[in-house]
Amino acid sequence: MRADLNPLQLADKKLFERFLRCREHELAVYSFASIYNWTPLYDIRWTLIDGSLCVFFKDSLGCFLYLPPLGREATPRIVEKAFSIMDRFNRNKTVSRIENVEEPALERLRSFGLESVFKSYDYLYTRSSLAQLKGDAFKSKRASVNYFTRQYRFVYQRLRRQQAAACLALYRSWMDQRSRQTPDHVYCGMLQDTLKTLETVFAHYDALDIEGRVVTVDRQVKAFTCGYKLNPDIFCILYEVADLSVKGLSQFIFQRFSRDLGEHAFINAMDDSGLENLKKVKLSYRPVRLVPSYIVQRRKDSSDAPRH
Repeated sequence: MRADLNPLQLADKKLFERFLRCREHELAVYSFASIYNWTPLYDIRWTLIDGSLCVFFKDSLGCFLYLPPLGREATPRIVEKAFSIMDRFNRNKTVSRIENVEEPALERLRSFGLESVFKSYDYLYTRSSLAQLKGDAFKSKRASVNYFTRQYRFVYQRLRRQQAAACLALYRSWMDQRSRQTPDHVYCGMLQDTLKTLETVFAHYDALDIEGRVVTVDRQVKAFTCGYKLNPDIFCILYEVADLSVKGLSQFIFQRFSRDLGEHAFINAMDDSGLENLKKVKLSYRPVRLVPSYIVQRRKDSSDAPRH
């Protein structure tokens, strides 16, 4: 990438957080931990354009702006400069785009002559509903939790950096099981990518302010979950992995971690990666809201920069 774009480093965390906190966000991607998580898969660079932080992701397919310009309200000039940077790397200018746009910012970007397409939903839950699992809607979840607590001798505790190797071993075993069940090459590629990002998170667990829990059965790690504080109201679950052979374990760790997060009103379980089975599971926990994310790009009839 260009020399005037700064490579993302852990030391940039305070700067990024200052810009990320300029506004309240509900999408999980608006976090330094979420951004840094992708460093094994993308060349991530940033720069300041007219006082706004712009974060660029680049891989073999091209370059895009991972988030809308952060900080001051976006202007046509800022957006035009961002597209100009992307265009230098993208032989096909239609690849240049802004990802992960929240609804409150959408109309302003459209007013610059850009168009939007829906990308995905984040699943947002009230923490109390996950912690309590009350009512008929959660009857099967409660039954699964009760089965696990009755049938297994376990230890539930805070996840520490020192347990990274055991958690990664569990993920690799889980990944192998999933790959055999669903041998689709795209899905298997996603599992491999997740392993790389998970290794990065564990390598910088404390520096990224990650919080998590782990469950051991017979002194073996059988489940772990971790995430980060998005803002005072929302905690985001970044990863949750449970041994598929231990019935009720995934429901147990999700409920117990939710109980521990009492200072937060909501839990964001991120998106479903376009996977129908994951979508079904996340909907079964009765989200209070589906938070939409959009991609903003130039109109198909024009490759011009945003108008002034």
